Amino acid sequence: MIKTIYEKCGFTVSDFKIETESKEYNACRFQLNGLQIISRNAKITPKKTGQFVTCWKRNKQGITVPFSEKDDFHFYIINVEKENRFGQFVFPKSVLKTKGIISTENKDGKRGFRVYPIWDTVTSKQAEKTQQWQLDYFYEIGETTNIEKVKILYNKNN
Repeated sequence: MIKTIYEKCGFTVSDFKIETESKEYNACRFQLNGLQIISRNAKITPKKTGQFVTCWKRNKQGITVPFSEKDDFHFYIINVEKENRFGQFVFPKSVLKTKGIISTENKDGKRGFRVYPIWDTVTSKQAEKTQQWQLDYFYEIGETTNIEKVKILYNKNN
């Protein structure tokens, strides 16, 4: 389904690699029109609203650490699904840096975080605030996918 959307946008997928780490999140990397993409599928957890996704790599010592602003990627995309609804978050590296999700020289990032698709009703103020900024980088996948929004999201790589 996502491949069809990329084709409708005129995007070219290349260098697709499945990652052995985070298999349960369907971890992979690829290039989209020459941009480096890290991709994960989020998971629904039983007790909290939203979906959880990992955001880490192993360092030279084999220890899990958050992704860093120095890592070679442009976008971290997260695929979400609930019942018959599908969507994708397209987070530019710069946004993940601003939100404290990836590490910088001054601050450690996170190894995982929650995403809140448009169909989730959040109940806490923190989740509401998070959902508000996240939805700027979200599109729903279906018969009426907004292809123009997809193109705009993948052009925000600053």
